[in-house]
Amino acid sequence: MPKHLRLISLLVVCSLWNMPSSVHAQALIPHTLQLDTAKLEKQGLIFAQEAAQLAQFQQLDLALPRARLATQLVPKNDKVWLLLGGLHLQMKEFDAAIAVLQKAQTLNPKNADILFALGSANFQKQNYQASAAHYQTGLKLKPNDSEGLFDLGNAYYMLGRLPDAIAQFNQAVSQDKKFWPAINNIGLIKYEQSDVQGAIKQWREAVAIDKQAAEPLLALAVALYTKGDTQQGVAMGIAALRIDQRYADLDFLKQNLWGERLLSDTKKFLELPSILTSLETPEETAEPIQQPTK
Repeated sequence: MPKHLRLISLLVVCSLWNMPSSVHAQALIPHTLQLDTAKLEKQGLIFAQEAAQLAQFQQLDLALPRARLATQLVPKNDKVWLLLGGLHLQMKEFDAAIAVLQKAQTLNPKNADILFALGSANFQKQNYQASAAHYQTGLKLKPNDSEGLFDLGNAYYMLGRLPDAIAQFNQAVSQDKKFWPAINNIGLIKYEQSDVQGAIKQWREAVAIDKQAAEPLLALAVALYTKGDTQQGVAMGIAALRIDQRYADLDFLKQNLWGERLLSDTKKFLELPSILTSLETPEETAEPIQQPTK
């Protein structure tokens, strides 16, 4: 399928070279082909829906041309432009995402989701001040959005505004009691502030909400191990890495906003022979693992 479709007025002009040389009184009137706008818009929305479905299955290369085509067929629909911008974001094409999202914003300045997406694009470009500004504006339109509150907290965290970050994370949890990522990130801040016990409390709460959440489980494991509870710490660490081995990558942890102190302790933890062995051992042959208690 082509990546671009240009809509042009279709004018069918009859050839004149076979006409008689003498000119008759009635001139030949060019026939204009009338496009059915409603059908074009309907087809554009179908392409947008297909793009969204493909994106759910991470088939971004197939989703992107459909989304682009949809913006050509439904050029005044801000949600279609938002979809295209979101696809560029997923593909880490941040400049393209921002350009498309700015187009969406001109169509509907009151769409908070567009502002949140612009915040995300700027955050990933490490433009945290602009990111925070977009999140703040979006939250004026949608003040109870837990994810928007959480994202603003992350922007504040990267700007070093730690009390403001914690306040945003707490607001996110007040809107959604089961929103464990906000609880987890409060733990990340507390650990960097040397409040290890406070961090442990946050991570226990996060794991109690979702026992399959690898991030707080690994953070809790590292904290307990470093504190001296080696047996439970190692057991929890193995459990976390069984859930998601990406958390054995320090670069991945840094992308998830783990601070220098926690990264340093995690590096030592991941070098333990028992942890290294668990990463190489098939899950079905691993020893039973003790789950954390609240």
